[in-house]
Amino acid sequence: MNALEQLKTLSVVVADTGDLDAIRKYQPQDCTTNPSLILKAAELPAYAEALRKAQQLGDVEAAIDGLTVGIGTELTRIVPGYVSTEVDARLSFDADAMIAKARHLIALYGEQGVGRERILIKLATTWEGVQAARVLEAEGIRCNLTLVFSLEQAIAAAQAGAYLISPFVGRITDWYKKSTGTADYPVETDPGVQSVRTIYSHFKAHGYPTVVMGASFRSAAQVRALAGCDRLTVSPALLGELAADQTPLEAALTPVAATRHEATLSEADFRWALASNPMANDKLAEGIRGFHADTEKLRKLIGQLEPAAAG
Repeated sequence: MNALEQLKTLSVVVADTGDLDAIRKYQPQDCTTNPSLILKAAELPAYAEALRKAQQLGDVEAAIDGLTVGIGTELTRIVPGYVSTEVDARLSFDADAMIAKARHLIALYGEQGVGRERILIKLATTWEGVQAARVLEAEGIRCNLTLVFSLEQAIAAAQAGAYLISPFVGRITDWYKKSTGTADYPVETDPGVQSVRTIYSHFKAHGYPTVVMGASFRSAAQVRALAGCDRLTVSPALLGELAADQTPLEAALTPVAATRHEATLSEADFRWALASNPMANDKLAEGIRGFHADTEKLRKLIGQLEPAAAG
């Protein structure tokens, strides 16, 4: 077996893309999207009709939601598992607004014949995002808490009952390279890899059922270093690199029996932990800004289309 085939025996492989051709080629279990990926997907010929239908809704906000759900619906027809759909990053500090948007997206999926059991609603792991997840999970809407850069973010999400968290490997490594002036890290000391390993071990030791899905990879070596993690969401470029690799791949992470319990993390403790962690604080804010910027680009793209051109 090639490295990708071996990886699929150790972790659930998720495609970090909206590219239908790439998904068909590498056959992941799930796929994830975010505003950046939706923007890229909207420019692909395969989604031209979805873009036109969205624009015909007349209202830009409705068009963005329609396009997001339209792309997600197409993805559910290809992958057998979950499709992650992200709530507008501008809402990341308003729990009620995130809850309302999540319910709206699930309703739109329902109109397309896609049940909530196929969708993970992605929320930024702010304190407000964690509280929104608590409410949504109680309603049977499963959540993917994204932009996780610290153990405390991960713990708060798990204690809220989030189905899945997405700790970001590459963005953590990027921050440390820039802040320390280190050109590169050996994989065994890579800060991004170490962060996910710490979260995974902590979750297993404390019996949290929340799925840990490593994300934001910069290299196939980082992916290999997390083989055995519950899920790994990987870009088409790295999926292709793994598919072309015939070298053996072994589990780097293995679950352990739960032996510990910890107190519930308070809001004050969560906020202080973020404030005390320059990397996590910087990257969370940067990630929210970046997703918002790409949503604005998508808003502009939709606004540039004339109704007549939409057919």
